[in-house]
Amino acid sequence: MINKLAASELVLNDDGSVYHLNLLPEDIAGKIMLVGDPDRVPKVSKYFDEIEIKKNKREFYTHTGTLRGERITVMSTGIGTENIDIVMNELDALVNIDLKNKVFKTDHTALELFRMGTCGSVNPDVEVDNMLVTENVVGLDGLMHFYQDYEFENEFSRNFMEKFPYEKIKPMLYFSDWAKEMGEYYKDAKYHGNTATFPGFYAPQGRQLRLKALDDKFLETLNDLGITNFEMETSAIYGLSKLLGHKAITVNSVIANRRRGEFSADHAASEKNMIEWVLDRIVK
Repeated sequence: MINKLAASELVLNDDGSVYHLNLLPEDIAGKIMLVGDPDRVPKVSKYFDEIEIKKNKREFYTHTGTLRGERITVMSTGIGTENIDIVMNELDALVNIDLKNKVFKTDHTALELFRMGTCGSVNPDVEVDNMLVTENVVGLDGLMHFYQDYEFENEFSRNFMEKFPYEKIKPMLYFSDWAKEMGEYYKDAKYHGNTATFPGFYAPQGRQLRLKALDDKFLETLNDLGITNFEMETSAIYGLSKLLGHKAITVNSVIANRRRGEFSADHAASEKNMIEWVLDRIVK
């Protein structure tokens, strides 16, 4: 791997901040909460005792402050693994690349990344408005195949690949899992499960408006293969964390059960409960 980065590879803004996130190394904490929606960032940071950093560019909003004496960052990623590709690489650059000289640092820094979002369940037994922690994840978007050194296999991935019936999609699949030691933060979550990360909201999640989805039984098939829930970011967070040497865990509030046709009666209350639940556990 090269050590000196060309200006076209590590693109910086005029003030030396990373290009998309618009952040300098001192702007982030070692614990970072990742949320999809920019509007969710102030809903989290309002619980901080102090906010020292507020920056944004495009859909990437960042607040850094302190809570109960600990420095913490909350950042929005926008939707999808293509945005996570930007977020993960630029966060890593902030801690593991000398931005001024564009060379890799000798000492590696590992971030703790806490993805917090909402999801739908494909398991009819999962009740809405509860927390679900992702242990294993399958990405159906193909992102990690663009990274030369990425390899991951475990019992879940082997069983899934063996039985996955959709040959057109199969080459795009990749797998990862959580940083198990971070599971201690969320050991009292009601559900732990296996997550599918989809590259879209409509046909990839089995929805049909004017266009027909691949299979009317797609979600049921995924559940039969061991999938508990689905969303649009975790596979990239887990996969890139493994490659870059960071630790990551995802917890989602289940706001919909697609198999039962249920949706949370009070989405705002479910979101508020999730934020408080996470903050109470990751900052003591």
